[in-house]
Amino acid sequence: MALSKVNFNSMNITPSASKAIKFNSGNNGLETGDLGGSLVLLSTQTASSSANLTFASGIDSTYKEYQFHFTDIHPATNDANFQVNFRDGSTDYDATKTTTFFRAYHTEADDATGLEYRAPNDVAQSTGAATLNIGAGNENDECTSGILHLFNPSSTTFTKHFMCDSNLYEGGNNSHRALVAGYVNVTAAVDGVQFSFSSGNIDAGIIKMYGVL
Repeated sequence: MALSKVNFNSMNITPSASKAIKFNSGNNGLETGDLGGSLVLLSTQTASSSANLTFASGIDSTYKEYQFHFTDIHPATNDANFQVNFRDGSTDYDATKTTTFFRAYHTEADDATGLEYRAPNDVAQSTGAATLNIGAGNENDECTSGILHLFNPSSTTFTKHFMCDSNLYEGGNNSHRALVAGYVNVTAAVDGVQFSFSSGNIDAGIIKMYGVL
């Protein structure tokens, strides 16, 4: 079979920021456009002794999935739980949720390890904040980082599912990975997401919100 060659000068491609090159049905064969799975940065929140980091706009039907990447989230108070809550059309972040909470840990001092389901850290039909990780340390080098996924928040038919994978430097000096998942049990659209600690402020850290194409 003969090798087909493409003449570069015959391609009609205009560069465009944050776009990929993909095939089309035209005679030039290629065009710029969005590819499924691409992340679009929508908003960035930076903590500085903040009571919470809140995404109160930009969550709508444009995307079927939103991701929140939190990096080096440092608590002001030792042994605080990092948590999230959702707004479902009102002004309050108190949407009803049900979640599960697993964690794996490895301690510095005695090399102890474990993998467990943490019933005290899940919620069942609760309007309170859902725990994403437990016991974050507040020493200078301690923090938590991870990603929260929120699926189809604008649906007015289905519950809104979310899941989070994160790791933290726990106040008792261990590596602590938490796997949390659940659903916002409302049929109203979720239009806001708020992150906080169970005690004290968010001393430092960054959260970026992305839409997934």
